[in-house]
Amino acid sequence: MNPIENARRHSQYLARHLDNGNLQPDILNPMLEKTLDSEDFQAFADWGQIQAEENEAELARQLRRLRRYVMAQIIVRDINRISDLAEVTRTITLFADFAVNTALDFAHAYYRDMYGTPIGRYSNEPQFLSVVAMGKAGGYELNVSSDLDLIFIYPESGDTDGRRERSNQEFFTKVGQKLIALLNDITADGQVFRIDMRLRPDGDSGALVLSETALEQYLIQQGREWERYAWCKGRVVTPHANGISALVRPFVFRKYLDFNAYEGMRGLHRQIRSEVSRKGMADNVKLGAGGIREIEFIAQIFQLIRGGQVRALQLKGTQETLLKLAELGILPHETVNMLLEAYRFLRDVEHRLQYWDDRQTQTLPDNPEQQQRLAESMGFTDYAAFSDGLNRYRRQVNAVFNQILAEPDGQPQAHADGWQDIWQENADEEARFNRLAEHGFDAAPIARRLDQLRNSGKYRHLSAQAQPRFDAVIPLLIQAAASQPNRTVTLLRLLDFLENISRRSSYLAFLHEHPQALQRLADIMGQSSWVSGYLTKHPILLDELLSAQLMDTGNDWPKLAAELSDGLNNAAGDTEAQMDVLRRFQHAQVFRLAVQDLAGLWTVESLSDELSALADTILAAALPAVWADTPKTHTDTPRIGIIGYGKLGGKELGYTSDLDLVYVYDDTHPDAPDVYARFARRLTNWLSAATGAGTLYEVDLRLRPNGDSGFLTHSIAAFEKYQRENAWTWEHQSLTRARFICGLPEIGASFDRLRTEILTRPRNRAELAREIIAMREKMFATHSPEDSDVKYARGGVVDVEFIVQYLILAYAGEHSQLLDNYGNIALLDIAADAGLIDKTLAEQSQTAYRFYRQQQHNAKLRDAGKLAVDEQVQAYYGSVKKLWEQVFGEEVRFGAV
Repeated sequence: MNPIENARRHSQYLARHLDNGNLQPDILNPMLEKTLDSEDFQAFADWGQIQAEENEAELARQLRRLRRYVMAQIIVRDINRISDLAEVTRTITLFADFAVNTALDFAHAYYRDMYGTPIGRYSNEPQFLSVVAMGKAGGYELNVSSDLDLIFIYPESGDTDGRRERSNQEFFTKVGQKLIALLNDITADGQVFRIDMRLRPDGDSGALVLSETALEQYLIQQGREWERYAWCKGRVVTPHANGISALVRPFVFRKYLDFNAYEGMRGLHRQIRSEVSRKGMADNVKLGAGGIREIEFIAQIFQLIRGGQVRALQLKGTQETLLKLAELGILPHETVNMLLEAYRFLRDVEHRLQYWDDRQTQTLPDNPEQQQRLAESMGFTDYAAFSDGLNRYRRQVNAVFNQILAEPDGQPQAHADGWQDIWQENADEEARFNRLAEHGFDAAPIARRLDQLRNSGKYRHLSAQAQPRFDAVIPLLIQAAASQPNRTVTLLRLLDFLENISRRSSYLAFLHEHPQALQRLADIMGQSSWVSGYLTKHPILLDELLSAQLMDTGNDWPKLAAELSDGLNNAAGDTEAQMDVLRRFQHAQVFRLAVQDLAGLWTVESLSDELSALADTILAAALPAVWADTPKTHTDTPRIGIIGYGKLGGKELGYTSDLDLVYVYDDTHPDAPDVYARFARRLTNWLSAATGAGTLYEVDLRLRPNGDSGFLTHSIAAFEKYQRENAWTWEHQSLTRARFICGLPEIGASFDRLRTEILTRPRNRAELAREIIAMREKMFATHSPEDSDVKYARGGVVDVEFIVQYLILAYAGEHSQLLDNYGNIALLDIAADAGLIDKTLAEQSQTAYRFYRQQQHNAKLRDAGKLAVDEQVQAYYGSVKKLWEQVFGEEVRFGAV
């Protein structure tokens, strides 16, 4: 069947215009062959001539004619499945943008000729009206018979410069009124768009236009929760965007995770549900259960909660937002795929309902003929089959919606178990004491802490919204702690955490909304005071407890690096925001690793590899961002490299390890020393300064040439000269654990060549041994070798490290495999295989070293107490002492230092 004839069967609107001769084939047919864009709209009429003649009637007529052809093109292509949903919504949205701008240009010129150019009072610059499209128009998702929700904003107050002077407010009000009339008025040629201005501040009772200052004051002082959802899609469609985005962004996307958005979204949805029920709109594919609005809400709830933290979520369109949620792991891919499929289906249905008679309707038809035509246009044989498919999608959408936005549960169980009584004001002290004791709590300190909380200033000053949430969470915390082995400690930590976050109502909302996360929180806090403190310092990490990837140990570092780079790019131009991006990224990864570690998913060596890879990723991402933020005169490409020493160099980082860094550049420009010194200071500050998001790493630069008395950065030539001619033996020891981290690849290659050259030098092994032994003994003044300290004890961590460093410096020239920076455990194996040390002693020392690392690790992560020096520990020390004696030929006497 001819595409036009097929389409007319499904659209009375199209048939009417075809029959009335309102659609000329020589105009329509070429339009059917392609996707329309702004150039096609521009070519439709001589808009410039119309503007020049100030022919308002002709402008209105041509806009309405163009709308008729655009609608016909969309209907024919869509009904015949030549186009898809993306083309339909993009075409009608682009037409709306074109119509608004064409009408605005006319209206502005019309009143400029009458009153002169509006001039800003403070800038003394010409002023232009910005038109903000809200809702679907803002997200390039306009439907074909939609209203246009608009808001008019101008930059600043002032007056026009013409003979008939008017205030900017009056001038732009007249411009706005004429724009509305040009598009909204119904003439013999119809209407372009219905214009709805009710989303502006104060709605119908507010001014038609307002200045940016007035907008900012309104949003700060009066902006309501539903307006955040509306502004989420707000898009300036005119050339002069002015400063609107910067004003609106902090209102829509809060700086911290905003779990209060749940209740706000529920309230809005309850209003819609009430209206649907009252007006009998169950068959409405937009507002009914499982309809388009629920999919939009699913996308927006995550935008509003996380958009302030994750700028990648500050998107306009529903589909692009859902795809980003899957990419970020916030929603499962299969859920997003289902939602996208349902969204496209429902939007296609919506358009076919509107094609029928160009009415803004989303209600399924009662007429049997129209029902059959609808079913056929959607690819079904009859309306029953169509209804089955539609209802399946709506059930799936509604199930996801209810899962995400369901009322919080869990509280009834807490009430049933009686824990609420323990937090009641004027509770029965004896009953409370007995109840706590029955469940294994040390009742006295718990009761005291609860009383302190209730009488604290923080609790008494909680808002009327926050205090009930706080009250509801307390019994849930007690219930969660009751299942832990160390109940009292766990509960005290949970209560400390709750008090710390109580001023942030959004975090209280999180605990209230997600009681299922409390059990995981209690488990974590019960095991580790360090993780408990880390979470207390960074409560934003609560969100990680909901992540499907929380226990996923398969870290894809290149992918994570790309996400971090995107985050920094999105915050470009805002130094503090970029520093916060780095910190939030690092905190989230450290927290995930710690939770996985507590679950026994990592060995110490593997965990150190991950923490080292994390630091590498942070440094690699920070380097270009800091360079872009550094004043420079001669190059946009940083010719600098970062060398990692110590634990970072040896890939043995712990949770709180410093970063030992050296900065080396390869740039002969006269300004290079000053530029790279500024860069190094700035990068060090980015890494170590405290911001609102917390801290990142402590940075130690003392291993650079000449230590604290040396330059902050060195040219590669100066670095090489120092290492060859001036470096001490201990500095060459440090070089055994050094590696190039990131930066200019040529510097990495030069460093590797230099490292190999230095470490393979022929050395007097007896003299080297004496120097290393002397270096070890110098430590005793500040770090006495106590057996309870596995790091400095005789036969402990440092001794293993010194043994390995000696073996590298003494034998790497003959055994190049020792140069590989695999870590101490692997290097002991390599040395044994090369016949440099006894194989059995090497294996025993490896076992001891692993034990030491685990002890250090447990002391930090798992609340391990002071080491009990039993026979096993003495045996570990003894193995390393024997290896020391074999390597150095020295009888070990550390007791008499």
